[in-house]
Amino acid sequence: MKFFYDARWIGDHGIGRVARVLDNALKFPHLEVEGSPSAPFDALRLWLATLKRIPKGSGLFSPGYNAPLFFSRRFVFTIHDLNHIDRTENSSWLKTLYYTIIMRRACHNASAVLTVSDFSRQRIIDWSGINPSRVINVGNGVDPSYNVNVAPYSPGFSYLLSVSNRKPHKNELRILQAFALSNIYPEIRLVFTGKPTEELLLQAKTLGISERLVFAGRVEESELPGLYRGALGLVFPSLYEGFGLPVIEAMSCGIPVLTSNTTSLPEVAGDAALLVDPDSVESIAKGIYTLCNDTDMRGSLCTKGLLQARKFSWDETIRKVQAALASV
Repeated sequence: MKFFYDARWIGDHGIGRVARVLDNALKFPHLEVEGSPSAPFDALRLWLATLKRIPKGSGLFSPGYNAPLFFSRRFVFTIHDLNHIDRTENSSWLKTLYYTIIMRRACHNASAVLTVSDFSRQRIIDWSGINPSRVINVGNGVDPSYNVNVAPYSPGFSYLLSVSNRKPHKNELRILQAFALSNIYPEIRLVFTGKPTEELLLQAKTLGISERLVFAGRVEESELPGLYRGALGLVFPSLYEGFGLPVIEAMSCGIPVLTSNTTSLPEVAGDAALLVDPDSVESIAKGIYTLCNDTDMRGSLCTKGLLQARKFSWDETIRKVQAALASV
């Protein structure tokens, strides 16, 4: 069966990076449709586009969670996680309505539902009530550009890195509190990707760590490996992840990782990361201290991390996606 591809997801965010990899590998013709795939009324727009631009006997594949309002063609889509309904801080009545009316129905009508971890797969099965055989974990991979031989970012100071995006589930307020509480050397700074918010700047001022907090702004994909490689470690105690690409990207760059003991993160990290309770500032602070000061653990995590990251290959993800689409 010939598939058309919703390439509107391609971008520098998590889903966008997956979408770009799949687009380059699958080389499906793009569905000609305007607007954002995450817009509230995209379901109607997508349905009309499938009617007009996808011939009968062909199908639509989306690397994201958008779905048409009605199903006149074969359809396969990807739910990376159920963050928008599992985390109240990321939800709204409109998102809840979309998931309930559009996405749950799409799960039952889709030829297959792809996802990226066993954690997300089980959540989708439990939430949607569809046959488990139709929910397929295709995983995620790490690009070869993330490796120990990249030139490290050298800003003139030692730093811990938090690859984040100002969304509430990234747990940034607790990261700041834990960093202030960790009792590590005051010369060590905390670098966030992205731009600051007034809330984070105020929190840093209140905690007395403003001088130790750095926002790197928009980081191009080509610059990210060096940013990882130059860091003392990755601090990623997210409250919710369907996969958590920064974990394996950091591991591939040979730095130790601190991450959460919840959702998909223990599955992705294995025994190669320092796991903490993301709801506990004290647990995160203790983890940060250990990450910076326990030389033996740092070495062990770096070695294990390189091996763990090799388990995740874009080639394998592409193979699983192709197999799922071929079965349709």
